[in-house]
Amino acid sequence: MVKSIFIALMVSCFALVSAPSMARPQVIHSATGHAASYSNKGHAPRHAPKIKQTTPTKAVTGVKRDANGKILRSQTAKNKFKKSHPCPSTGKSSDACPGYVIDHVQALKHGGADNLSNMQWQTKEAAKAKDKVE
Repeated sequence: MVKSIFIALMVSCFALVSAPSMARPQVIHSATGHAASYSNKGHAPRHAPKIKQTTPTKAVTGVKRDANGKILRSQTAKNKFKKSHPCPSTGKSSDACPGYVIDHVQALKHGGADNLSNMQWQTKEAAKAKDKVE
């Protein structure tokens, strides 16, 4: 009797372990290409891959430019930005902002919008460094 219960229990355990619906998910690490499975407790792999934000590397065609080839910017959008985001160095909502420039988070030449949601104050030094990369 005990032996038959033990065998029935072993068979049911084996069926649970080998069932495809109970298999642990497998993740392929994007950087190394190695498989990493989740633990029994549901934790992610110890070295989870980092997500990289990508931006276009080519200039977007169709961007409006002036006679000198510079991308046209909306003065209205700049003024709205200054009103809603006062200058960090003076606190004023108009006029010049010494040591700072209005920067586009995503460059206009890469398809960034010329509106408030894509603008930020940036120091002149940081702007020069960013311009070297863009």
